[in-house]
Amino acid sequence: MADDVELTILMPCLNEAETLATCIGKANAFLARTGIRGEVVIADNGSTDGSRDIALANGARVVPVAQRGYGAALGTGIEAARGRYVIMGDADDSYDFANLDAFVTQLRDGADLVMGNRFAGGIAPGAMPWHHRYIGNPVLSAIGRRFFHTPIGDFHCGLRGFSRAAVLGLKLRTTGMEFASEMVVKATLAHLDISEVPTTLSRDGRSRPPHLRSFRDGWRHLRFLLLFSPRWLFLYPGIALLCMGLLVGAILLPGPLHIGQVALDIHTFLIAALCVIVGAQSIAFAVIGRRFASRYGFIPRSGTYDRILEALTLERILAIAIVLMLVGLVVLLWGFGQWAERGFGRLNPNSTLRAMILAMTALVTGFQLMMSGFMSSMINIPIYERRVADPAPPLHSDQA
Repeated sequence: MADDVELTILMPCLNEAETLATCIGKANAFLARTGIRGEVVIADNGSTDGSRDIALANGARVVPVAQRGYGAALGTGIEAARGRYVIMGDADDSYDFANLDAFVTQLRDGADLVMGNRFAGGIAPGAMPWHHRYIGNPVLSAIGRRFFHTPIGDFHCGLRGFSRAAVLGLKLRTTGMEFASEMVVKATLAHLDISEVPTTLSRDGRSRPPHLRSFRDGWRHLRFLLLFSPRWLFLYPGIALLCMGLLVGAILLPGPLHIGQVALDIHTFLIAALCVIVGAQSIAFAVIGRRFASRYGFIPRSGTYDRILEALTLERILAIAIVLMLVGLVVLLWGFGQWAERGFGRLNPNSTLRAMILAMTALVTGFQLMMSGFMSSMINIPIYERRVADPAPPLHSDQA
């Protein structure tokens, strides 16, 4: 690390020969105008069009990145950066590297992450496809704000600045386009100082299609947001299904319910039982997912969740599971007796069949809880290395 380098302007690159020189020129012009001690770094992801030579000829430092992917290129570039601060942006001439003053000001004032907002700064005609501008970006940004309570208005702006040390501390892992979401999500969960500044977006200066694939990369962003929020993926839907199933089941357990000309009977009772089973399993997945994510550093630890997870010991989960399975088994044996009395014929839907559905629901739910309890406990096993047999220490001369 060079102590006198304040800013690294980082650009990921994969065959950007048409626009790379322009982007580097703007970045160098910004450094010259402001007098900031800085460097321009090109994280080259295997270009074959002469981009490396262009970068070197224009005074940039090239960092080769063997692993393909937007996140892989940026991650390696951030590690190789010499500046205290890093401003990253695409090398397609859509971002104005000559005007980064607002980013530097925020970083110097103590911000850990400064996001650009293209919707606040202005998007040139044709610079962003309509389905990105009015559907993809707004929807994914809204989901990110809802799931993680982040104030960011433009979740996927590619022009952003940050403290190198702070971002390295986040231990970003993704290698694709979802790297952009991971940075914002982990910075929010780590309670870093995040701010936002308006920035402009111009038309892509390349003649070839962009590397971005709308539906593939949009799904990768959405998948990442869901996987990093077990509450929204598993817990809340599970609680909703479980409560709905228990409520409807309790209403229909004594007999059918008539609402006008509509009769809710055994089939609705069966659907309620399925909601209970799926809801319980979804809640169990939420517990397992949260424990796994916290354990391996994907999500920061939470005191509230840790206390809940500590209370959910394997023994307590097994006790609940065994009670459910015993209740289900007793009711199932009673129902089998009723079935035998009828000569193994048709069951009475108003009494015996309801009890059998209840028994099977208790059995299945209990079995699911038992398996989920064991899986959660496996994740919680302490991880450390221990030598089974250490070599005996050498004998001293007086012990020989």
